[in-house]
Amino acid sequence: MEYVIKYTALIGAFVIAVVGHEIMHGAVAKYYGDDTASREGRLSINPIKHIDPFGTVVFPIILFLSQKLAGVSDPIIFGWAKPVPVNIFKVVEKGGYIGAFNVSIAGITYNFILAFIASSLIGFFEPNGLISAFMFLFFYYLIIVNVILAVFNLIPVPPLDGANALKYLSLQFKIYSIARFYNKIEPYGMIILLIILFTPIANYVFYPAEVIISWLLH
Repeated sequence: MEYVIKYTALIGAFVIAVVGHEIMHGAVAKYYGDDTASREGRLSINPIKHIDPFGTVVFPIILFLSQKLAGVSDPIIFGWAKPVPVNIFKVVEKGGYIGAFNVSIAGITYNFILAFIASSLIGFFEPNGLISAFMFLFFYYLIIVNVILAVFNLIPVPPLDGANALKYLSLQFKIYSIARFYNKIEPYGMIILLIILFTPIANYVFYPAEVIISWLLH
């Protein structure tokens, strides 16, 4: 029963974090005149509409099993949902590059806000009873998963939100060399990310997440 409670809470927190992250991109894009996500039904809270076979299923399982094999007693799953379609040209037409920047950081903002809310509520529950234990673990994992997802997306490597945000800011301030740089490395973005995630570089990249999580849990 302990494992059922733990992993149900973890999976629930994971789904809310990744699905909400993508919905927020589409919602902010709609505010700036792009209803692509809305027309394709991608603003729905139905998780099935947002599942990415690799990012939502395969990668989290691989990560979970690798942590188990490494002897991690409390492994954390991590991944991403299928990106919400955004017509960034429509966004720029109405909101300029600042509008495009806001669309880029919408998911990250959602994750940080949700982690903060969870940290405010976790103190009302103690892990001693079926329901209270579930709620405690649910808010605990909401904090961890949302912070990790937000920090991960802040990595300035395409196609992550951090890279998009920097590109649109550079266009806003007419620093075109940065935008050209990101356009050049975009085809290699996933290779760069895999190198970061599966080498010791990840320890340095995710250190800010450890600091933020520690702060929110105390």
